[in-house]
Formats: sequence, C-alpha cells, structure tokens
Amino acid sequence: MRPTFILYFNLMLREEPIKARWHIAALGRVRDYNQLLKPNLSGMVVFSSVIGYLMAPGIVFSFTDSLLWQHIITLFAGGMLVTGGANTINQILERESDGLMQRTRLRPLPDGRMHHTEAWIFATLTGISGALLLGYYFNPQAGALSFFSLLLYAFAYTPMKKVHPIAVLIGAVPGALPPLIGWVAATGSFGMGGWLLFTIQFFWQFPHFWAIAWVAFDDYSRAGIRMLPTREKETRFTGIQCMMYSLVLIPMAIMPHFAGLTNSIGMWVCIGCGVMYFAASVVFYLKNDHKSARRVMFASFIYLPVTLLALVIGKM
Repeated sequence: MRPTFILYFNLMLREEPIKARWHIAALGRVRDYNQLLKPNLSGMVVFSSVIGYLMAPGIVFSFTDSLLWQHIITLFAGGMLVTGGANTINQILERESDGLMQRTRLRPLPDGRMHHTEAWIFATLTGISGALLLGYYFNPQAGALSFFSLLLYAFAYTPMKKVHPIAVLIGAVPGALPPLIGWVAATGSFGMGGWLLFTIQFFWQFPHFWAIAWVAFDDYSRAGIRMLPTREKETRFTGIQCMMYSLVLIPMAIMPHFAGLTNSIGMWVCIGCGVMYFAASVVFYLKNDHKSARRVMFASFIYLPVTLLALVIGKM
C-alpha cells in the first residue's frame, strides 16, 4: 500500500503545476480577448447608444421598470459586441503599425500572443452576433445601422488613417452613430431627435481626435498614421480647427431644447460644457504645447458624458 500511496502523491504533485499553468494560460487568453474588445472605449460608445434610446419619445426612465432595464441591458450587450468586433478588426488591420508604437506594441497581435486568424474568428462572431441581437430584439433598422457602423469604422476609417487626415472625418461618422442607433432601436425610425444627438457627437469628435493625435504625434509618426489636419505638429492650425469645431457645439446645445427633447436646465448644462470645451481649445491654440493639448483631451472626456446625462436628466 505504501508504494502505491507514494506514487499517487507524487503524481498529484506533478499535476498541480500543470493545472496552475493551464489556469494562468486561460487567464492570459481572457485578458487578450479583453484587449481586443477595448471595453473602456466600447463602454463609452455604448453608453451614448443607451442615452439615445432613453431620449426617444415614449421611453420613460424608471429604476423599478424591469422591462426597461431588460431593453437597456440588451442594447448594451449588442452594442458591446458590435463595437468589440469593430475594435478587433481595427487591431487586425493595424497589427504591424501597433508593433511600432510604444502604447500598442504589447497588444495580443503585434506581441505575437494571438494569430490573426483567431482574431478574425472572434471579430466575426462578436460583430455579427451583436448586430443580429439588436436586429432581432429591437428592429432590423437598428441591427443594420450597427453593422454599417462596424463596416465603416473597420474598413474605411482604419485603412484611411495611413493615407490622409480625412480619416478623422470618416471615423466621426461611425463614432456618432451610437446615439442614433439607440434612438432607432426605441422608435424604429430615423427621427430628428436622433439626428440631433448624432450631430452633437459628430462635432465633439474632431477636437477629441486631434488632441489625442497631437499628444501621441511621435508614436503615430513611427507607424505612419496621419490624424492631424496638418503635416507638422508645431503649428497653430490644429488649435484653430479645434476652436472651430468646439464652437459649433455651443449653439448646437440649444437645439435639443427647442426640439422638445430636454428642459432648459439640460440646455444650460450643455451650453456650459460647450463653453468649457471651446475655452480649452482656445488655450491650446494660444500655447500650442503638450499640456494644453492634454487639456483639450480631458475636456472632451468630460464634455460627452456630462452633456448626454444632462440631456436625458432634463427629459425626465
């Protein structure tokens, strides 16, 4: 009995390290898929889609409405899948460029931890399943619009980033579609309110993108990515452009109120956010340095969620 017990004990000791390695490998793969999905970026995108849904006529928010929460969770899940699929295709097509940039070189594809075939399978499953979920649960228009957004982001915006700065304009379209998708999911139609939300998010993106591109100019240059409206970094032209696009957002903040989407308090909060965004852009134009560019970037992070929340709270 004793030799048998010792043999069994030794086998158990050998199996434990194998199990530990398997668990570590599985955890690492989960982290890799998480990096493909970019949940932080996707979450912000899908948040605007939920706001678009809540802003639609006939939708009344209530913390105790279980059916409403079911709709919100489904919209959020479908949006995360579609956005995650788009982000994955973006990383597949840019895997060589990502390997040249400091902030992206350790992503799964450029680091060699995942083959692009596996990533393509993952992108296809997530993107299509997300669009089908939205189309089946809400309406075909919402599903089709979300899939169109994926195609535009992945196959128009992504390759154009190395060709011409017009990529920012192209990317601003799928970037602004989420609130319209939410509106269409709620109503089944492309109403004026949905287009107003689209327009606000569309103009918001330009200073946001350009501030990031200014801060990450050296990294982008190594990868051959052109995002700034000028070839040179040390010019004030980017600051002027940020001022122009952020300025548009101030009068735009009045439109949802006059369209009956939100109350006057929501309108004034949106105007205040637009003034803040414009002021940061003015400082960026005057100083044209790293600190002021980061200020525009952080102002953009504040502007969008506060504006969207102000609009939906003003509707209640």
